[in-house]
Amino acid sequence: MDGPEPVSPTQERLLDDLRQVIENAEELLKNTVQYHGAPYQAARDKLAQALLAATEELARFEDIQIDRMIKLTEAAARLHQDLSGEARLLRAFHRAG
Repeated sequence: MDGPEPVSPTQERLLDDLRQVIENAEELLKNTVQYHGAPYQAARDKLAQALLAATEELARFEDIQIDRMIKLTEAAARLHQDLSGEARLLRAFHRAG
């Protein structure tokens, strides 16, 4: 199947860290709007570009993961012949044993 492998705990931590960095960078941009001058503006522009790239990459990765989850759910429904959403939910929460 195309796309990344299932998200490991390490990957999940990295994604959480990336989300936190994005939030901090957004806050930094908001809190430095009062600073003027070429050096400040150049630094803010670079940060804004990096923030945009990071946000787009995070969204792309999340979209891949969602698509992968949907495909796996559909495959499991076919395998177990789940004919309705109710059957899928019941199987998902059924405890063996």
